[in-house]
Amino acid sequence: MRERLSGGTSLRPLLQVLLTVALFLFAIRLLGSATDALTPFLRRTLERVVVGDWSALGLSWLATYALANGSLVAALSLSLFSADLVAPSQLFLMVVGSRLGAAAVVVFIGAVDYVNAELDTLRESTRLGLLTFLLTHSVYVPALVVGYLALPIVRSVSGAETSVPDAAVGTPDLLSDLTDSVVELFGPGLAFLLAFGCILLSLKLFDRLLASVDQERLRRRYIRDLNDRWVSFGIGLLLTAATTSVAFSLGVVVPLYNRGHIKRAEIMPFVLGANVGTLVDTLVVAVALETPTGIAIVTTLLALGLVISVLLLLAYPTYSRVVGAVQNEILADRRYFVGFLLSLVLIPLGLVLL
Repeated sequence: MRERLSGGTSLRPLLQVLLTVALFLFAIRLLGSATDALTPFLRRTLERVVVGDWSALGLSWLATYALANGSLVAALSLSLFSADLVAPSQLFLMVVGSRLGAAAVVVFIGAVDYVNAELDTLRESTRLGLLTFLLTHSVYVPALVVGYLALPIVRSVSGAETSVPDAAVGTPDLLSDLTDSVVELFGPGLAFLLAFGCILLSLKLFDRLLASVDQERLRRRYIRDLNDRWVSFGIGLLLTAATTSVAFSLGVVVPLYNRGHIKRAEIMPFVLGANVGTLVDTLVVAVALETPTGIAIVTTLLALGLVISVLLLLAYPTYSRVVGAVQNEILADRRYFVGFLLSLVLIPLGLVLL
């Protein structure tokens, strides 16, 4: 009896993971089906807001603030692209915007107590968020420039390969049949909201599963390895890619950083790796939506993030000093800090209004 019980308890986490993954994939496909059904309405709405590539960047940036979830905005961007509502260049910029916005959300969370807090409390509450913001932008702003210029090549390569993987046309797609039935049953509007809710629920369930992991054991296992910048970068990348959760991977090391057990120079490579690994779930969405160009665009951004991060690690002593100096300067001067917070809203808003 005891053996059966232990076997059942060991299978329970596996079943929870499988159900969570199944719910996530169902939600992504439902989002795609609902977006297709809502194409006329969404087209009229987007034509008023997205008047160019850069307004698409600003819109996804601001949407990430509103939803406080970059992965959800990236998934929606891919869904809009699969319905031919946004161009490839706009998709690329919207995925980049989801990463830039997600980094700023961390700063906003830490700055909630700014009005009623002392300067020392402000530094403690925002220093990691500001560090994450600086690291993310130092990678994805150059990736934005290089990737945007390289988009014609990416599109030509992905376009040449779209005719290759069409061998399974005759096989029934049960998941598509199911999502189409849900859209017909509830209507495209409710199905769209249901898809959003299912994505959020699957992410919450996955975070709950990760919360049961023994983080203290992970800290003891990897604390010494964080002293090596390359190993630290690899751990951050693989841990985030495997868990598809930046909140979890950073949650493993944030307590150590806040308590002074890990120095800024030691945590920076880990955060750089996490910033690359976080695109893996976006790549999964692109694959689930069966968009070859979307897969190529996300893969290109992931590769650029990896290459730029490696280059920054090669010049790590200089890079860490520059980032540290900027972080200290912003936190030390109240005017700089207020100006920095205002820029987080004014820049994406300005991109939308251009």
